[in-house]
Amino acid sequence: MKYFLIIFIILFNINFSYSAQKDKAYFAGGCFWCMEESFENLSGVEEVISGYSGGVTENPTYKEVTYGNTGHFEVVEVVYNKKIISYEELLENFWINIDPFDSYGQFCDKGYSYRSVAFYKDTNEKKLIEKDVKELEKRFNKKVVTYIRSFEKFYRAEEYHQDFYKVKLERYLRYKKACGREEILKRIWSQ
Repeated sequence: MKYFLIIFIILFNINFSYSAQKDKAYFAGGCFWCMEESFENLSGVEEVISGYSGGVTENPTYKEVTYGNTGHFEVVEVVYNKKIISYEELLENFWINIDPFDSYGQFCDKGYSYRSVAFYKDTNEKKLIEKDVKELEKRFNKKVVTYIRSFEKFYRAEEYHQDFYKVKLERYLRYKKACGREEILKRIWSQ
């Protein structure tokens, strides 16, 4: 019994310290398929989940978010290890994968649910987002229209949206090319 208790304590402490290193961040950058791809390739990011946030409807569907009045955006939940990647680095990745000056949506996806949003969970994240916005506005001499919102709740999107860029690679690449996403990002961020 004594050895069992020691093993239990060791395992509990290992699991506790590992979970203390994990955190989550929430970003909306138009199509969540593209945002999922851009974050999953970062070292320290453990999982990226497509979903909805920012609105009032509980457990919304894709159709409700896209065509209804839910107030939600297409959002990714980024699960990351704070020991490997910082929130600031995630935020930097967010900016270079969106057009922060488009108030109608992102790339070929237009409408409220496709607007860009940086969600914050605490005052530190809010300050970091606001600092970046000021720097971007100064650098580009343009107003950043990306929303800055307090994070409330995240709803996982339907299963067919998860890892879409991997599961339906050809369809995803056609969509991404047709939207001109890469060309627009190069034009913005090479300045």
